[in-house]
Amino acid sequence: MPASKTNVFFLVLDSFRQDHMSYYHPESPCQTPHLDALARDSVAFDNCYPEGLPTIPVRTTLLTGERTLVHRPWQPLTPEDRSLPEILSSAGYLTACFTDCYHYFKPGMNMHRGFRVWDWIRGQEFDSYRSAPLRKLKLEDHVKDTFSEQWCRIVEMALKNVEELATAEDYYCARLMRRASEWLAANAGQPPIMMWIDSFDPHEPWTPPPEFDKYTDPGYRGKRLIFPPGGMAASHFTEEEIAYIRGLYAGECAYVDHYVGVFIDQLKALGLYDDALIVLISDHGHPLSDHGKFLKGGDRLYNELLKVPFTIHFPGGRYAGKRLDALASFHDVLPTLLDAIGMGNNLDALPGKSLMPVIRGEVTAIREVIISGYHGAPDRVIRDKVWSYIRRPENEPDELYNLVEDPAELRNLIDDYPEEAQRLAASFGVLYALQGAPVKGIQGKYELEHTGIA
Repeated sequence: MPASKTNVFFLVLDSFRQDHMSYYHPESPCQTPHLDALARDSVAFDNCYPEGLPTIPVRTTLLTGERTLVHRPWQPLTPEDRSLPEILSSAGYLTACFTDCYHYFKPGMNMHRGFRVWDWIRGQEFDSYRSAPLRKLKLEDHVKDTFSEQWCRIVEMALKNVEELATAEDYYCARLMRRASEWLAANAGQPPIMMWIDSFDPHEPWTPPPEFDKYTDPGYRGKRLIFPPGGMAASHFTEEEIAYIRGLYAGECAYVDHYVGVFIDQLKALGLYDDALIVLISDHGHPLSDHGKFLKGGDRLYNELLKVPFTIHFPGGRYAGKRLDALASFHDVLPTLLDAIGMGNNLDALPGKSLMPVIRGEVTAIREVIISGYHGAPDRVIRDKVWSYIRRPENEPDELYNLVEDPAELRNLIDDYPEEAQRLAASFGVLYALQGAPVKGIQGKYELEHTGIA
């Protein structure tokens, strides 16, 4: 398929957990009919994992195809990087970036490099967008006494950015999809087009528009905890508060689903949907006190952070309805996209592997294991389709979970199957600080602590 004939639409949803998309999990805490419909028209992947977390390292990988876990902290693109818009611009594409992820346009960042057009929507999270004092919302209604003064200031900034939002159309994802849809309508006659649309929602703070806030208990009268501190133990929250926070997140996911649907409807109205390549992915999921903490962190390497929706809609409906469990890593996404649009002669320059042989049914796997973590954190997770091994820092026990029998990762089997942990640990070399390191079981740590050695 010639690259010059295929419009490409790349949709990134920040912090969207796979288990909150009802296509993947029919018992999802919220319903996502528009994402589900896109998935049914696409190839859906169950096991494509981020390599280097979080926000910017992931986007560096998706844009350039490069790995980031070992050598790339949170930083701008380097002069040596060749990003997707630069690659496709050289092939004659009109490239455009629409995002409300404010990390793109912070001073010193350049994640929009190479796009012919870019459009930024300000005000997400604690983007320093509004400075006037709060007039309608009260900080004390949104924080607890256990929150630090610094965290209270963060929440206050987030409240300033949402205080004036009245209807769902005023909220950030709605504005993002509307702007992208308007640009597309004005430029649809200039194929080929590559649009990169990056929604910061459902990232915290969780402030779903009222019409989407239907997953919280209507009888709840506690604090409106839109932004719990990262890493704070669940013991700081009541069960009612935890349920409320989870309901807010579910409402955010439903709201994002609706406005992705608005953009997909625009593609259909313009006659562009059927023949487009549409990639939809999240940068990572989001811990909701599943393992005792909220928000992302280098120590929270479980399914709720690692499992994301990833679908590819192919022109002409090819491969629609396929659901694949092959292991993949985010640096496989760009090679797959280039391969799919007839630019496979670029693949030798990239560290990732195209998933097209798996999609076409020629092979069943391109990877046996994946590794993930934060560049600046000591923890690493290595997993295959059955086992997940989490390597912890010294003096902390490692963890091993059977993902088939225990997808919630509640039973640490490190002392029962240390050979599985060692097998996974041996899959990556010294650059990942894993090769040859002894597996640290729970019982061993317990014994050290109680013999006076630790």
